[in-house]
Amino acid sequence: MTVYLGRNRDRMRLRPTLRLRLTLLNGILLIGAGAVLVLLAWLLVGDALHPADELREGTQVVMSDGSTRDARAWQTELVESASAELLAKGLVALFAIGLIGVAGAYAVAGRALRPLHNVTATARRLGEETLDQRIGYEGADDEVAELARTFDAMLDRLAGAFEAQKRFVANASHELRTPLAVMRTEIDVTLSDDEADVAEYRRMAKVVRNASERANGLVDALLVLARSEAQSGRRLVRKVPADLATSVCNALSAVRAEAERLKLEVTTDLKPAPVVGDPSLLDRLAGNLIENAIRYNHLLGKLWLRTESVDGQARLIVGNTGYEVEPADVPGLFEPFRRGGWERTGSRGSGLGLSIVRAVCDAHGGTVSAVANPGGGLEVTVSLPGADSTPVVAASAAVPRPGNLGVASS
Repeated sequence: MTVYLGRNRDRMRLRPTLRLRLTLLNGILLIGAGAVLVLLAWLLVGDALHPADELREGTQVVMSDGSTRDARAWQTELVESASAELLAKGLVALFAIGLIGVAGAYAVAGRALRPLHNVTATARRLGEETLDQRIGYEGADDEVAELARTFDAMLDRLAGAFEAQKRFVANASHELRTPLAVMRTEIDVTLSDDEADVAEYRRMAKVVRNASERANGLVDALLVLARSEAQSGRRLVRKVPADLATSVCNALSAVRAEAERLKLEVTTDLKPAPVVGDPSLLDRLAGNLIENAIRYNHLLGKLWLRTESVDGQARLIVGNTGYEVEPADVPGLFEPFRRGGWERTGSRGSGLGLSIVRAVCDAHGGTVSAVANPGGGLEVTVSLPGADSTPVVAASAAVPRPGNLGVASS
């Protein structure tokens, strides 16, 4: 039995470990097989040694010392002696083989199960600061090796998740601290000014309101991101027929004033793109893409939108002119709090727009990619599994005809 030391080191109890059970099983099988062989040998010896049965009754045999004995009595004595000697030596050999077999099985089982002990020891040592430890099994390519590799792969995923969480929390703290610091500074400066008039207080109130709106928008974006990531890889809580073209129309209506202020040339080619999913998340997906395309555009810039259904995939393409983005920086734009050249300070928005888009795509089993346009701007392509049925009539009716919406006037 193996001694197990529990949480209370003063209390000890025995437990049947896997190594002990494998050893006992191997010993029982080995000793049982040996016992069967000894029994068969004993029976064969008793049945085979009967040469005197073929001799005439009363036949005498002459021994080496010159004495004579009855053949049948000599045979009986010979069989009993051989059986007893076979049984005695067989039991001794069986004991020796069983002892060696149990010891060998215990050693082999311990060696085979050593990676499991490494897994246990590694799991006990794991913490937020020790997620870099791995088993690194280099033995035979068996089930234990597969378990060790699976455990190492799980640790890789956990380490990546912890690192992403730490980075996300740090960035979120920074982003939330900025508007709060602005509000506190404005309030302290205004209150410390004994000559501040109503106009100054109005200016301070406007700054505080804008900062609070930014903080509120960040909190809302964090909630949407958490909701989308919680449904990533799972079954969506809400799945109804929807159309990406309808989501684009809704998003365009919400940002039309901002597009007119920048005098953007908006071009649309909205064909039905039916999907099955959460309409609110799909609206946020389209809204974030269009808001980003406007926010990071420039005066008299361009914005083009296209929806289509190709090879069972519903696609949404949003492109814009604007600030130049290095192609190497494009994958990082889908990370939280990345703004493509406007890193944190001096920029509008929370930096979660494309992160939410990616999370919504993952939740719907789709993909999203972006390409930097020559001269500035991005073109983002969203691809979601299409719906088996055709889009509803109401959604199709809300889609405007393809064409140029024109240049907004000042």
